[in-house]
Amino acid sequence: MGGMVFGPGALIAIALYLVSMIGVGWYARKRRESNSMADFYLAGRSLGLGVLFLTLYATQYSGNTLFGYTGKTYRIGFEWTASVLFMFSIIPGYLLFAPRLVALARREGFITPGDYISHRFASPALTLLSTVLMIYALCNYALAQLKAMGAAVEGITDGAVPGAYGIVGLAVIMVVYETLGGMRSVAWTDVIQGVVLLLGFGILAFLIPIKLGGGLEHVVARLSEMDPPKVQAPSTEGANKWISYIFLLGCGAAIYPQAIQRLYSSRSVKVLKRSLALMAFMPLTTTLVALICGLTAAVVLPDLSKAESDQVLARLCALIMADSTLGYWLVVAVFAAALAALMSTADSALLSISSMFTKDIYKPYFRPQADEAEMTLVGKFSSWAIVVLLVVVAIGTKATLVRLLELKFEVLIQVVPCFFMGLYWRRLSAGTALLGMVCGLVVALGLTWAGKPLIWGFHAGVVGLALNVVVCVAGTLLKPAPRA
Repeated sequence: MGGMVFGPGALIAIALYLVSMIGVGWYARKRRESNSMADFYLAGRSLGLGVLFLTLYATQYSGNTLFGYTGKTYRIGFEWTASVLFMFSIIPGYLLFAPRLVALARREGFITPGDYISHRFASPALTLLSTVLMIYALCNYALAQLKAMGAAVEGITDGAVPGAYGIVGLAVIMVVYETLGGMRSVAWTDVIQGVVLLLGFGILAFLIPIKLGGGLEHVVARLSEMDPPKVQAPSTEGANKWISYIFLLGCGAAIYPQAIQRLYSSRSVKVLKRSLALMAFMPLTTTLVALICGLTAAVVLPDLSKAESDQVLARLCALIMADSTLGYWLVVAVFAAALAALMSTADSALLSISSMFTKDIYKPYFRPQADEAEMTLVGKFSSWAIVVLLVVVAIGTKATLVRLLELKFEVLIQVVPCFFMGLYWRRLSAGTALLGMVCGLVVALGLTWAGKPLIWGFHAGVVGLALNVVVCVAGTLLKPAPRA
């Protein structure tokens, strides 16, 4: 199938959707209450139930879900059912620390995750290392979204438009509205994008059985004939990998810096808990649909290479578009949902990167005398610089989306003890937490660089986290208890 798949009408509809994001950013700028970091990065801590739920949803379900998860399912089959389980595990991860952290954040006026670590441990070294790890993870995360933007454009046009064009164009739009209104514009665009995303997954759930001419049982039957390993139960090592993913995502995604800043932005702890309760149902409407799409693509498009596998959803949509006028416009809505997922996740990551760089690195190490207005301005400029760098890397990197997802969690989860243990265990000291973090990083990165990303099915980062926790527990218990 050569040439552009989208006609002028569809392209105009997508363009109007994208322009509307800039309009929302402009309106959010007009509604700002002050030039403070709390207003720019946390929307004045005013997010209610609907906005908080939709911004958490649009941020958590990203280009990895739409393109990376369908691509992974295409490659390995039903073994990727683990994705539904580990997306469920994120909610218990939140509930282990979020209510207590938010109450503390409102009392102490936290802006970034580093503010909590600085307050709790009073260690510049621990705060700096944690911030660097979180910025690295977010750069990796934003990079995955940019790559997915390229995969979306290239896949839906069957290669007629190079992915680099999609990366550059969508990145510019995203950074414009993000720097206009900060968290307020990001959260409000996430409301639109979250609704579009829910609509898109609903349409996919409707379209895929039609494309198959049957149900999921038809997929199982065809895959059993075409590629039997894709329908087999996982081995012991495969089951360990499922468990590892639950720890990797359940702990790691819960301490995403952009997610933590959304928790800070909530109107109250009550609103936060209600939003998380709603989020518990979302894997059934998103990750499960992505799994079915990947399985369907394995039957309908069986000959794609590994490099092309992250484009399977876009290519599947291109086939549906050719079937009927209804299918054409339904896929336009799905493509808008794909853009919504990508941009709502990337803009959140970008906002958090700029806030942490400004608050936790620029101010303490370069300009201690900087006021809030200066830091907000520096944050905006840093957003543009970071986007330029990430666009260049995204165009050049060859890593698959799921591998990019795993790489960021390998290091991010080493920060977990600071939150999960630090909020409850007063005896955990800064020195012990720092030693555990360094030990975990050495193991995680050492195994990865040695070409052993999995040990008996467990990710290198999870092995590192286990050592990290052991060091934190042992180091604390071996110290004499402080006097009352």
